[in-house]
Amino acid sequence: MLKIQEIPVEHINDFWEIHIRYLIDDEIIVDKEDIDYFSGNEYRNTLKTLMNREPDKLHMIYFIRDGLKIGASSYCIYKSEDGKYFILDYWIFPKFRGNQTGHQCFEALEKYTKKDGAKHFELNCTKENSIRFWKSIGFIENGVDEYEMPLFRKD
Repeated sequence: MLKIQEIPVEHINDFWEIHIRYLIDDEIIVDKEDIDYFSGNEYRNTLKTLMNREPDKLHMIYFIRDGLKIGASSYCIYKSEDGKYFILDYWIFPKFRGNQTGHQCFEALEKYTKKDGAKHFELNCTKENSIRFWKSIGFIENGVDEYEMPLFRKD
């Protein structure tokens, strides 16, 4: 059975080491300047602030199976707008990848977030293997963001 566990802002420090390791190991960030930024207080304090924002609160969650953390995600549901669910991060920890685990986790997250008002899903992505994954669960290309990064959407 797959469960979703919200990470409260009071426990976010436990998450940071896992998060930076994911960003580096999955080559989301590769240069020292980015590593310093994503490890730094400015970025982390911004996210903490967003976790306390209403109504468009930032959520950080773990995917739990058999009592083990198998992945994580961070997202925001823009309830003040059109119910867009924007995925900032989504990953399955390396030793749990394969066997449709990513698909199962997204399916659980989709059900979980729809109960909280998510109407459509959006993310930006540039890595080919990630693009293949998102397309395999129904995301389609949807232009680019303000930084010229490709956007993907699922209704």
